[in-house]
Amino acid sequence: MHKDSIRAIRYGAEGKLFVSAGDDKLVKIWLTDSWRCISSVSSEKRVSAVAVSNDGRFVSFADKFGVIYAVEIEAFHENQSLPNNKAVPILAHYCSIITSLEFSPDGRYIISADRDFKIRVSVFPEKPSDGAHEIQSFCLGHTEFVSCFAFICSKDSQQRYLLSGGGDSTVRLWDFTCGSLLDTCHIGPETGLSQLKGVDDSLLAVTDLCATRGGSLIAVAIQSLAGVMLLSCNLSARSLHFARVVPIPGETFIPTSIAAAYSSNQLWMVMGASTLRASDSAPLARVKVVDGFCESNQDSAEHETRVLEDKDIRGGEQLLQKLQGSSSIEKDALATAAESVKTAMCNLLIKKQYPSENREFRKRGRNDKKVNEKK
Repeated sequence: MHKDSIRAIRYGAEGKLFVSAGDDKLVKIWLTDSWRCISSVSSEKRVSAVAVSNDGRFVSFADKFGVIYAVEIEAFHENQSLPNNKAVPILAHYCSIITSLEFSPDGRYIISADRDFKIRVSVFPEKPSDGAHEIQSFCLGHTEFVSCFAFICSKDSQQRYLLSGGGDSTVRLWDFTCGSLLDTCHIGPETGLSQLKGVDDSLLAVTDLCATRGGSLIAVAIQSLAGVMLLSCNLSARSLHFARVVPIPGETFIPTSIAAAYSSNQLWMVMGASTLRASDSAPLARVKVVDGFCESNQDSAEHETRVLEDKDIRGGEQLLQKLQGSSSIEKDALATAAESVKTAMCNLLIKKQYPSENREFRKRGRNDKKVNEKK
């Protein structure tokens, strides 16, 4: 079991492996059929992102200092555990928190995004111990932290593109192999949130992205939006267009993570909060499902994409009880969680500006400095 907050999770491509990591500086690899931990890898610092290669050979993770590591997963048997291999550093963003990490679908590249507005595309080495020193490209254009990205592929070709979202209230489309910015969609004006009193641009960060298989419809979770925004993507024209907003009726629900179900035309959304200020409620998660998330609905009327009632979700209350810890959540607790979600990302990722006279004092107080002094 982890002993502190879990900051990153990821399934392997075939769903047989699951990786979790967080503030206890441990990266744990699990078998999903039995949920047995087969390997536990130690990190020097807290882990902010994890990734699993599509062939299942490598697990990669990044820490809050900007260093990215790789661990090779050797062949394992169901009744055996993997040796606790030491992670090998392969590249670094140099003192910038890694916010998102992923292998490209073909496994050739490892893509990393950070708090300092950069997306780096690196050639993943055949031998991780040699390091990922060959840089394919940089995707530069965001003016605030990059929070998430997702790959999309045209049905008519094998050309793959990259979508990214960030704290600058934009969703951007890239040709990541050359670092070319193809289009930018500003989400603030489209949602109407930027015109609301008390809502500033710092509360309009993109928290997650998800696309349909063909890439023509994109779901966007936004830090202050009680619902999800849908974008239409024309890969032939290499352009993004606003489609509509799907609101969550009757609840203050702000998704923090979204994912498409490939077995159905549904989008699953989760809102989670680990700390609820001014509330005695335990950490909670709330799950909602959008029906009609498919290619044919990219330009359809709004009523064809709808949020399901809890009773209409496959599995019903029994499933929700497993996922949420309870089949129902009090409105006050949900509202408090939503308020926490609105500010959590900015508190974590926006760089704090300190007066020059305080910088030396903060440097002397760093834990790694204290350790080096003792040595």
